[in-house]
Amino acid sequence: ARSLDKLYNFADCSGLHLIFALNALRRNPNNSWNSSNALSLLKYSASKKYNISWELGNEPNNYRTLMGRSVNGSQLGKDYVQLRSLLQLIRTYSKANLYGPNIGRPRKNVIALLEGFMKVAGSTVDAVTWQHYYIDGRVAKVTDFLKTRLLDTLSDQIRKIQKVLNTYTPGKKIWLEGVGATSAGGMNNLSDSYAAGFLWLNTLGLLASQGIDVVVRHSFLDHGHNHLVDQNFNPLPDYWLSLLYKRLIGPKVLAIHVAGLQRKPRPGRVIRDKLRIYAHCTSYHNHNYVRGSITLYIINLHRSRKKIKLAGTLRDKIVHQYLLQPYGKDGLHSKLVQLNGQPLAMVDDGTLPELKPRPLRAGRTLVIPPLTMSFYVVKNVNALACRYR
Repeated sequence: ARSLDKLYNFADCSGLHLIFALNALRRNPNNSWNSSNALSLLKYSASKKYNISWELGNEPNNYRTLMGRSVNGSQLGKDYVQLRSLLQLIRTYSKANLYGPNIGRPRKNVIALLEGFMKVAGSTVDAVTWQHYYIDGRVAKVTDFLKTRLLDTLSDQIRKIQKVLNTYTPGKKIWLEGVGATSAGGMNNLSDSYAAGFLWLNTLGLLASQGIDVVVRHSFLDHGHNHLVDQNFNPLPDYWLSLLYKRLIGPKVLAIHVAGLQRKPRPGRVIRDKLRIYAHCTSYHNHNYVRGSITLYIINLHRSRKKIKLAGTLRDKIVHQYLLQPYGKDGLHSKLVQLNGQPLAMVDDGTLPELKPRPLRAGRTLVIPPLTMSFYVVKNVNALACRYR
């Protein structure tokens, strides 16, 4: 109870919503889920009127490896139906959201598990969840984060999961509910470095373009090395990247055409773009920009600078640049970043620094330095798609 109190109070005062994953490995002799412990916890949290969403278990495909006990998809589905029934018995949670099954990488056996689950419990969950890790944490090196082949692995996984959902529950939402640069808790000086941001930003852009609108990050603090803040609560590079993303990027995704990048693949040749450009309507919550502004975000994996000219209605608009680069002598390994040449650090324990843009005059070519991530707000475009929520 004390742990739940602390967790809920942290989420509540941070303006976050808590999703609590119940223990799926408390089992009866016939391998069905033993819900007695969960029921105690549900009754306690209801007595405190905690607003919580629920889940059951984590990466069920790994239970045999970790615990010597396997649960197949249809059994897991029955367990979820049982949990939904429990929630409906408790007035506070009769309409609470339920998510799952939080599977790991969708290989053949995992897809079979998901299919079994969806047959039985597809209608009971509000979103289907899965986890994705790009690299085996034991073999990661800094150049791994620059491999376009690695960045593209996510697309294939989304397609596999969408195929299952289209069969059983067309239109059901998919959430990426666990993502990190590397598995096994990540690698010190790698998954908490500037370089890991290439994967993180590409993940956000790619998922948004595929219609996946919720991404849950592993983790905020203290677990492995994929976290966003260090042991002293100082923000790490991915924290600043996430903060900029939340400040500048709205949920509406825009199609983008880049002349010169859309080359036709020749037989036997795969084009893997090292310059990745995404576009959204600028966040409506950012009062520095009027409705109708758009934000581009750009990942340059080239070891040379690239130049981009804005065309059409974008050509004669003022642009605000937010360029993130590593700070200090560690380069891509750095745990410090600079924004438009100024190092980013907390002002004090409770105060974030001002994230100041660099205004670029209308018509100016965007110069993207090598191995960088950047955001460009094109002001006052009055884009029709961005004028209304």
